[in-house]
Amino acid sequence: MIEVRNLHKSFQTQKVLDGVNLSIEAGKITAIMGPSGTGKSVLLKHIIGLLRPDEGEIIVDGENIFALSTDELNRVRRKFGMLFQDAALFDDMNVFENVSFPLYEHTNLSDEEVAQRVAEKLEEVGLEEINHKLPAELSGGMRKRVGLARALILDPKILLFDEPTTGLDPIISDQIADLILETHRRHNVTAVLISHDLQLSYRVANQIAMLYDGKIIEFAAPEQFRHSKQPFVRHFIDVQLSFEKRE
Repeated sequence: MIEVRNLHKSFQTQKVLDGVNLSIEAGKITAIMGPSGTGKSVLLKHIIGLLRPDEGEIIVDGENIFALSTDELNRVRRKFGMLFQDAALFDDMNVFENVSFPLYEHTNLSDEEVAQRVAEKLEEVGLEEINHKLPAELSGGMRKRVGLARALILDPKILLFDEPTTGLDPIISDQIADLILETHRRHNVTAVLISHDLQLSYRVANQIAMLYDGKIIEFAAPEQFRHSKQPFVRHFIDVQLSFEKRE
């Protein structure tokens, strides 16, 4: 579904991506891991076409997105739904307005059809009777769920999750993991998960990629990743295990 080929990106003198190669299989969940500041979010922004590389290409569903016109790129972007790290809800809009926003932007559905679609998506993520609440009135976990409902509202082929459990306690994080798995099962979407949460990746991903020093240094199924002999991957895993024991 997504092929990243020899991707390079620098900001002034800082090289962030240094020849990234990655194949993301259709209908699977791929986790991209790495320490903070290694370029995970930069890679995600390239995948959705928000940044252009210095070199390389990204093929999405058979199309090189960097060879497309603006209108063509916008068409490809509609294949994506994205759950941002902080949910990125509009503070001055209520839940209904946030979730329905893409429908009013990209479809000609009637108000009644929009209301039905919003109700379906909110029910799907376990939220009902909150249409008139503002984001400030919601818990962190509820904001994530509203963000996911909005990401799903146009029935995308690809879902992107940017650090979906950051700032959440372990119980809510576990619920978000369940929600990711249930969403994937229900819609059979291709999912890309950006995270530094090792337990989340082990639980939900079919494949795990480690981004470090501008490159993908490991790409394996969770069980093989867990026993990786790659030195930095081994260090990353050991540090997380040590931190969990202290907790």
